[in-house]
Amino acid sequence: MADYFDENPKFNDDTFRHRFRMSKSLFLKIVSDVEAYDEWFKEGLDGRTKKSFTPLQKVTSAIKQLATGNPPDEGDEYLNMSERTSRECLEYFCETVCKRYAGEFLRRPTSHDVALLYQAHEERYHLPGMLGSLDCTHFVWRMCPTELRGQYMRGDHQYPTVMLEAVASQDLWIWHAFCGSAGSQNDINVLQQSPLFLAQRNGTAPNCPFQVNNHLYKRGYYLTDGIYPTWSVFVKSFPYPHDPNEKKFKRQHEAARKDVERAFGVLKSKWGILNRPMRSKTVRNIRSIVYTCLILHNMIIKDEGRAIAPVHIQDPPVEPVFDDTAYTELIDEDTHWRLKHDLIEHLGSLDLPHLEVDSDE
Repeated sequence: MADYFDENPKFNDDTFRHRFRMSKSLFLKIVSDVEAYDEWFKEGLDGRTKKSFTPLQKVTSAIKQLATGNPPDEGDEYLNMSERTSRECLEYFCETVCKRYAGEFLRRPTSHDVALLYQAHEERYHLPGMLGSLDCTHFVWRMCPTELRGQYMRGDHQYPTVMLEAVASQDLWIWHAFCGSAGSQNDINVLQQSPLFLAQRNGTAPNCPFQVNNHLYKRGYYLTDGIYPTWSVFVKSFPYPHDPNEKKFKRQHEAARKDVERAFGVLKSKWGILNRPMRSKTVRNIRSIVYTCLILHNMIIKDEGRAIAPVHIQDPPVEPVFDDTAYTELIDEDTHWRLKHDLIEHLGSLDLPHLEVDSDE
């Protein structure tokens, strides 16, 4: 451990960030927090009345497994830690991180967050009311039980997979995550199970209207691809645009929707455990690992000062009340087409040379 945490470490801060995916100050903060939250991470005595591993060693083993995706017995020489202990470190670490940090770093956008998201996306993409981009990705499940392989396999994937539905903003912050759906499903099936619009339906979502083209809209929207339904909270592109303004809108839409694709790419390249076949034997453990990587991903964005909404300001508590009209408003196709038309007119009225298309296109 003196290689990284001594007063004069063998490796500098840049090497530490490369190998642990985060700054040393953030790493030590996580060690302190999980030690205070869970008794398992505190140093104690084993059955031989000898000192067990320190919190620093346990967290180092867990984060190294998340970062590299290597098997648990990788640390048996460097950390002198058995495969079983390394596996326990990963399981307890993921559970503790989810319980300790999910309320802040995997939160739903509050009214303060929504206002900052509106502002940032309008400045960057000139799209008023944009909350983020929505899409799904797959993780290969290596240890999928034989009786579940048919449920978790799909024709375009060679191996069983578990799906993740996520919403990402321009800074690649993950604002919504729903993991655990079978890989045989498509994005619409996952959306029907997802709690993405649960807050809108029970009346606890923040009231954040926006205006575009002199028309007022009640809720923000997400950029999606063509498979998603024509709901009032989804904005899709044109497969074959003809009008010049439609072509400008298509270019801007596709450029902005790359945020969620970039977020998936950063996640899988930063956390090797997501880019390799999952060795966990249950969907519950896979879900815990994925959520931990998402939380750490958001923590790193805040630590590096790249977050659009770094401060968590909670809204006043609201009593949940189920509203039948909310679902009707969410799936309203008329609002979808009117919003899309207003966004096209809005972009067409702006002088944006990078969106101009050639006459022969």
